[in-house]
Amino acid sequence: MAHVEFFYDLSSPWTRLAFANIRPILAETGATITWRPFLVGGVFNAANPGLYDRRADTNNRAQQHAWRWLSEWAQLAGTAMHFPSAHHPLRSVAAMRLCCALEHDQAGLERFSDAAFDAYFGEQRNLDDPAELIAVADACGFDGGELAALSTSQPIKDRLRANTEEAIARGAYGSPTLFVDGEHMYFGNDQLPLVRQRLLGLRDQNA
Repeated sequence: MAHVEFFYDLSSPWTRLAFANIRPILAETGATITWRPFLVGGVFNAANPGLYDRRADTNNRAQQHAWRWLSEWAQLAGTAMHFPSAHHPLRSVAAMRLCCALEHDQAGLERFSDAAFDAYFGEQRNLDDPAELIAVADACGFDGGELAALSTSQPIKDRLRANTEEAIARGAYGSPTLFVDGEHMYFGNDQLPLVRQRLLGLRDQNA
């Protein structure tokens, strides 16, 4: 059975789309997945530092069109997308540490991440606010206060750093970064057809 690793940061709108769009592909192909929280700012600093300058350049034609394309992708995916909001850019350290506190519980991590994506991109809530993170976790059936406290512990901080460093070492330069069977890397929502193609091929090969 093929396996996908999905490295992601909750602050990325393209990741929000890929998070929604990868799941029907998993159901179709029978592939399994591991959700891997990381810090996309750390990835940019190490592997893609010029991104900040490109985004700040108001004459960047790709950036000028990016929000329209994003809206159309969201419509195609059936996903609410109100972006950018007053809380953009999100400093996602606290949110991603909370995700790392759930990494051992993959079903719980998926549930929380889905709700957090909806909160940030659908409802324009401020995930930099610890109270909002706690509220999202509580709504998912967790003890949000307990999770928030755990997320500030050194082992969880170390886990987020390790995940980020691992992704960089394996070639990541943004979010989401996906690996199929540990070696085939893909980036972004728009490469999911390639992920699907590889997963279907692996499924047929192992049939």
